[in-house]
Amino acid sequence: MTDDAIKLRSVSRQYGSGGGAVTALDQVSLGFPKGTFTAVMGPSGSGKSTLLQCAAGLDRPTSGSVTVGGTELTGLSETKLTLLRRDRIGFVFQAFNLLPSLTAEQNVALPLRLAGRRPSRARVREVLHQVGLDERAGHRPSEMSGGQQQRVALARALITRPEVLFGDEPTGALDSQTSREVLALLRGMVDQEEQTIIMVTHDPVAAAYADRVVFLVDGRVNGELIEASAEEIAARMTKLEAVPC
Repeated sequence: MTDDAIKLRSVSRQYGSGGGAVTALDQVSLGFPKGTFTAVMGPSGSGKSTLLQCAAGLDRPTSGSVTVGGTELTGLSETKLTLLRRDRIGFVFQAFNLLPSLTAEQNVALPLRLAGRRPSRARVREVLHQVGLDERAGHRPSEMSGGQQQRVALARALITRPEVLFGDEPTGALDSQTSREVLALLRGMVDQEEQTIIMVTHDPVAAAYADRVVFLVDGRVNGELIEASAEEIAARMTKLEAVPC
């Protein structure tokens, strides 16, 4: 489907070999439509982070294929894969990973500088405005709250206008109020700007902001919920975690 920003076809990922091999993903086929917000959940060790890493081109599947906006990743060299990630994919993690000596404005501009491109100050201010930090452009991370730092990290991920934004527990280090603010910001990016977001989370409240929740168990897709409430998501997770291995 051309409407998928990311498509996985029969993706498997094994670590190790022989009797000690561990299968983190097992024949996963999934599409992530453009302009949608998908949460990925599952018990510990279910393959959530591996799925994100393979979908984002951070890790190569053992078998199967990953397509980003029509570009098949399997045959790309490391250089071309790096360029694709830099230009077309954004990342937000639980740890903000900001450079403490740089201001918010400088942290946001960093991906472009590292790519040898001159960042437009107007564009940097545009993404800071997008995340509600117009007046914090000259502040360093130590002068900002955790929620503000995560907003800077989000602006940094958006500076290249990525086709897909990946979040790995992006609200995991935030208090509940700040978490809701960041999640509402992500929801708004999908609704108003048709951003595609794929987020790994363990939190049913966070997952409820997504259009769809995909569940993984033992490296395999174990169903999904559409526009579900936090209570519905929590109930599904409770059942999954109760299943004996």
